[in-house]
Amino acid sequence: MISIEDAQRTILEYITPLETEKVSVFQGLNRVTPEDHIAPWDIPAADNSAMDGFAFSHAALSGDRLRVTGFLPAGEVGLVPVPAGEAIKIMTGAPIPPGCDTVVPIEDVEEDGEWIRFTSKIKAGSHVRKRGEDIWSGNVVIRAGALLRPQEIGMLSAMGTTALAVYRRARVAILATGDELLEPGSTPAPGKIINSNSYSLAAQVLDVGGDPVLLGIAPDALDATCDKIRAGLNADMLVITGGVSVGDRDFVKEAIEKLGGSVTFWKVNMKPGKPLAFAMLQGKPVFALAGNPVGAMVSFELFVRPSILKSMGHKRLFRPVVKAVLQEPAANQGKRPHLVRGIVSLRDDRYHVSTTGNQSSGRLSSMIQGNGLIRLAPDASHAAGDEVDVLLLDRGFEMGETSQ
Repeated sequence: MISIEDAQRTILEYITPLETEKVSVFQGLNRVTPEDHIAPWDIPAADNSAMDGFAFSHAALSGDRLRVTGFLPAGEVGLVPVPAGEAIKIMTGAPIPPGCDTVVPIEDVEEDGEWIRFTSKIKAGSHVRKRGEDIWSGNVVIRAGALLRPQEIGMLSAMGTTALAVYRRARVAILATGDELLEPGSTPAPGKIINSNSYSLAAQVLDVGGDPVLLGIAPDALDATCDKIRAGLNADMLVITGGVSVGDRDFVKEAIEKLGGSVTFWKVNMKPGKPLAFAMLQGKPVFALAGNPVGAMVSFELFVRPSILKSMGHKRLFRPVVKAVLQEPAANQGKRPHLVRGIVSLRDDRYHVSTTGNQSSGRLSSMIQGNGLIRLAPDASHAAGDEVDVLLLDRGFEMGETSQ
């Protein structure tokens, strides 16, 4: 069996970025740009007021009073110099007029007709945003390979960008296998179960920014499995659940090879998710995951998710791993690393984790209850208070709650 780390490295060697597409700047959110973005102008384009107040020359100030001789709203430019010893009323964002270098906020003066008196000491240059304070024309502001977050979208808009190139979203075909499966909406009969894997995996694809393509269910027959796999090759990559073990009716590995695919590895040294095959078929990555719900989701997190991210140009491919304090004893009596579903919290600047109880690989509720995966080494035994490695699946616990 191949290790988790070797499997990740092997898979990612086969994954290359997809082509790019042109989208509106707003549609670029959470996408990756393949090119540098250079400032076409200075931002701000001129010294401007950071406050509603009064602009004047600090060097010409004598005493604590000034006469106000004009008004400059945002959106207009004052071309006439303000005489030394006088001030002009100015609004936030308005360019600093000639003859001025300082702004005093309205709340720091007392107004008396056409005169103002300072109520506090004013430093030279106060409340003035300098030209190019944010960015200078010609500077690379957003580099190729950057993830476009809301702040990057705002900066691109400030630079006049209306459309830009991004790596396109990966189309991921999802296929479930098994005569026992029924689609949601059906009533399970004896021996039948609902196909939940396709929908949890499709949600994981959406969560990472890809586009899922549901192929339905392949019955336990070689030709039918081949037909479904062929259909999946219209996508950028294919994820299959079930039919990858060594049972008499597990045809996925055989079908891939019959279609000319090359299976790189078949089993991974982990629990859950040991039966996992990775193959390249007609230039497309194919992931064959375990049929049990937890094994499928865990394998997706470790192997498929990083592959989708890399294909879409991302540099950060893996979820964070943190040290967390166990709240209860935990042991792994097996010979494979065990990825135990855990409940992670953050208290006193330390991560804490407890297990979700029964760790059966068919118990999907253990994934609902948990927000992390505790990695327990083979033959490992931990007491409450020990630190363990935890892969964070969900960081929502770090957000504050609204008080009632």
